[in-house]
Amino acid sequence: MSPRRKYDEAEEPGFGAPPPRRQRRWDLPLAVTVAAVVAATAITLCAMVLVAHEKQSRATITDVAALGYVRSFMTEFTSPDPFHANEYADRILAQATADFAEQYRQNENAILVGVAQSEPTTGTVLDAGISRRNDDGSVDVLVVTKFTSKSPDGKLVMERANRWVVTAEQEGDRWKISSLIPMI
Repeated sequence: MSPRRKYDEAEEPGFGAPPPRRQRRWDLPLAVTVAAVVAATAITLCAMVLVAHEKQSRATITDVAALGYVRSFMTEFTSPDPFHANEYADRILAQATADFAEQYRQNENAILVGVAQSEPTTGTVLDAGISRRNDDGSVDVLVVTKFTSKSPDGKLVMERANRWVVTAEQEGDRWKISSLIPMI
């Protein structure tokens, strides 16, 4: 028999009927697409949470630095030493900026006389907290201080508490006081 045969349409072909067409499956491409969308959404959400966390972390670090500086400054500010009035005034003026520095310079002689005539006083910070963060990067801090001084004979101890609103701003890598307002 030769490899060439005549094909008769009436008889069935020897290789059988063509296989039925497979229907295209949409579940696998659909699953891949849904997984890609979910992954992209998760990555975007994680990036947004990371950015918010970093922003909050920086704000917290700034708040802690400002609070530490203001506590230190207010302890020094409320502890004038009449025997070293000039050094006291110089230290305070070195930590002042803006309006506070200008006011301090204008009243420096009166401040020196007042400190020199006073009794040694010890100031302590009872509490401090962030009152407000300003748009210019400065921080308003509410501070409660206690002054303790003795009478010249040493028998009477006087104490008084004060509240202050202190505005601290960062100049370069140093904090400085730009406003110091006593609360009544």
